[in-house]
Amino acid sequence: MFSTLKNAFKDKEIRNKIFFTLFILLLYRIGANIAVPGVNAKAINQIANTGLIPMLDTVSGGGLDNYSIFSLGVSPYITAQIVIQLLQMDIVPKLVEWGKQGEVGRRKTNQVTRYLALAVAFVQSIGITLGFNALTQMKLVKTMTPQTYIEIGIIMTAGTMLLTWLGDEITDKGLGNGVSVIIFAGIIARLPNGIAQIFKEDVTNASSSDRWKGILFFIAIIVAILVITKVVTWVEQAVRRLPIQYTRRAAVSGSESFLPLKVNVSGVIPVIFASSFIITPSTILMAFQNSQGDQQWYQVLTQIFSLQTTPGAIIYTLLIVLFTFFYAFVQVNPEKLSENLQKQGAYIPSVWPGKDTQDFVSKLLIKLSTVGSFYLGLVALIPQLATNIWGLPSSIGLGGTSLLIVIGVVLELSRQINGLLMKREYVGFIR
Repeated sequence: MFSTLKNAFKDKEIRNKIFFTLFILLLYRIGANIAVPGVNAKAINQIANTGLIPMLDTVSGGGLDNYSIFSLGVSPYITAQIVIQLLQMDIVPKLVEWGKQGEVGRRKTNQVTRYLALAVAFVQSIGITLGFNALTQMKLVKTMTPQTYIEIGIIMTAGTMLLTWLGDEITDKGLGNGVSVIIFAGIIARLPNGIAQIFKEDVTNASSSDRWKGILFFIAIIVAILVITKVVTWVEQAVRRLPIQYTRRAAVSGSESFLPLKVNVSGVIPVIFASSFIITPSTILMAFQNSQGDQQWYQVLTQIFSLQTTPGAIIYTLLIVLFTFFYAFVQVNPEKLSENLQKQGAYIPSVWPGKDTQDFVSKLLIKLSTVGSFYLGLVALIPQLATNIWGLPSSIGLGGTSLLIVIGVVLELSRQINGLLMKREYVGFIR
């Protein structure tokens, strides 16, 4: 990794991409510390341990702990993406048609996604403000009028759209997927505080007789994190090499090539999607706590859409599994793959072109997604259950989700840098 970074900084194009990405992330971290006007950010400390704030920060990219203008982060945009991709599954004909129009259709779809994200951000910002204001004894909003809530909603919505635009700039001119990189930066920014919190609770605040137990427990957590990191890295890099042969190269030696399909085809996106799917109802429910808090339906929904409960953690894992299968077919469309192979005069050995190839790839994706979903669900569920059962800090419970996002983004950045370095070597060879 260090040698890759060393070589990357030697190339002017890659170096500029790295500096541009870091500059955007610096702007993001500055904005994450600018509190929304008219809000008492200190009131957030009263509900810091409810479990919702850490989860929101994990998915959005951080900034909610001081109620900044970037408090919602990119979460509304992710929610809008989920809705649009679901509607593209033969539900809305216009969106299905755009999905077949290539780059032009993609631009139209992205425009609709942004408009939907705008609406989701406005509703979510007002819902969070109403909910947090009801949860805190020290009022979050100093002046509780409709005008104040609308102003806060506009400011936080503008912050979300600005952050989404910054993410697009990273994708176009920097390194990696901008939305994922922003979430990654938010997790990394909270990492030192998370480690310090665990050390403080288990070592610093422990009595002299229990201090050694706390030290051993802290060391065990660090070792567990390293082991899980190794396993996650290994699985993320595992691929199934699908052999491909080209009819036009039949007479050429070594005409066989491979199509690499990752064991975890969907990457880290299912984890982010599932988190957003849990967070949105939780945010809406917060607004009804004062008026409907004692109602049975409210308590049942709170149990379901809360990662602090075992049922909520299990539902969260099931959502990860479902989104893994769903996004695998979004990433690798068997129908389009079959068509592209035919256009290129290529085929999979022992498989007929056309429908048979499509069915073969579909079955292969299901097998890979079965392994990938089990792996993603296990990594996300075990730390969360450990928190719910043994009362460990909430930062440990969300550690699985954060770890998946961090490792996924780092590997993607590494692959992109290696690709750019390889491209430079080829260009130099041609010259």
